[in-house]
Amino acid sequence: MNNHIQAKQGDLKSAIEFFKKDISNLRTGRANPSIFDAVVVEAYGVKTPIAGLASITISDAKSLVVSPWDKNVLKDLEKAIVEASLGVGVVNEGDKIRVSIPLMTEENRKDLVKKLNEKQEKARIALKKVREEIKDSIEGALGKKEISEDERFKFVAELDEIVRDYNEEIKKIREEKEKDIMTI
Repeated sequence: MNNHIQAKQGDLKSAIEFFKKDISNLRTGRANPSIFDAVVVEAYGVKTPIAGLASITISDAKSLVVSPWDKNVLKDLEKAIVEASLGVGVVNEGDKIRVSIPLMTEENRKDLVKKLNEKQEKARIALKKVREEIKDSIEGALGKKEISEDERFKFVAELDEIVRDYNEEIKKIREEKEKDIMTI
């Protein structure tokens, strides 16, 4: 791998990681604690992720239990979950919050797949931007006579192969998530 690609390798990997994180909160038909990843709670005068204030457990395929470590933040947790508009049922049981995941309709599933496709496209655009930065770096090196024309062709071909592999990885991740979403 040439030094132009190595310099931006982290950016390529971070595009994949961002995509994984971005789609993790897309709700599937099963209970998954990751639906709370983007939810923050106003407690103790500070905005904190739910995972920083409570344990989240899966009680069955259709429900989660959020158990705060400090019972004084129970109302704050409940409020944050309700305001997050996750499309879930929230029940305060006094010492914990039970979150039920409703059955998804075919229409809900198709809407989620549309969102998934939009997120995939954003990830592909991010990869394309990194590719362009690397290609500009290679072209700049050619202009400064640091590399030959043959090396430029070799480096660009190598770059295209790596970007193709990353796009394939995004496609596989997307297909797995779509399968999860569409599974009843």
